[in-house]
Amino acid sequence: MSKKCKNRKNRKSHMGSSIDDFLKEEGIFEETQAHAVKEVVAWQLDEAMKKQKISKNKMATLLKTSRTQVDRLLNPKNDITLSSLQRAAAMVGRRVMIELV
Repeated sequence: MSKKCKNRKNRKSHMGSSIDDFLKEEGIFEETQAHAVKEVVAWQLDEAMKKQKISKNKMATLLKTSRTQVDRLLNPKNDITLSSLQRAAAMVGRRVMIELV
């Protein structure tokens, strides 16, 4: 079997499966899911700040922290504590809901 045919066969092995199945097979499902959650949370916080016209500097003042810490909150590459997220959410009139499934 030629190399081209083998590659085509490998690509077709995932046809019909879900993205979750593919990520699980690759061993990166949990990591990818965690990153996606962080992306969404950072986006939601940023959107809430924009809606209420709260700048990063103003948010830092409200949270009694530095602008750098606010940047960390809004960057999904960073890990943040639940208490930091709850405080930030409260400043924009939101709350954090976590569910174990």
